[in-house]
Amino acid sequence: MLLRLFWLVVAVALAPPVWAERVRGQTVYVPVYSHVYHGDRERPFLLAVTVAVRNVDPSASMTLVAAEYYDSNGRMVRQLVRAPQTIAPLASVRLVIPESDVAGGSGASCLVRWQADQPVLPPVVEAVMIGTRASQGISFTTTGRVVEVEQ
Repeated sequence: MLLRLFWLVVAVALAPPVWAERVRGQTVYVPVYSHVYHGDRERPFLLAVTVAVRNVDPSASMTLVAAEYYDSNGRMVRQLVRAPQTIAPLASVRLVIPESDVAGGSGASCLVRWQADQPVLPPVVEAVMIGTRASQGISFTTTGRVVEVEQ
């Protein structure tokens, strides 16, 4: 029994980490917030959103194919990418939704689609929300979740 547990631990330790699996493309769901509510009367606190797509592969480029902005009801508000963009190794692309844009609501999201000619390390896809009013400021991040993989 102890020997079996030992070999299980060795197998897990030697397996490549999930993040190191190379793929040819993904669709990534990213939660974003054009505003959050505060106070007893649920007053909106407006936020600027920056979605970052970071190519973590040190030797291969990838292509940002599409980024779609959805509102709280799941309706597409608009495309954030007008044409496919190449992201060089270790480079990043930012997509900005201005603070004054309240179309998305508190339950907004983005779908980010990327592809590569060869299997590459998947990018890190995150969003940073920040807002200031008078002497009050708020900022936080969210991380994308893969919803589709192209092998």
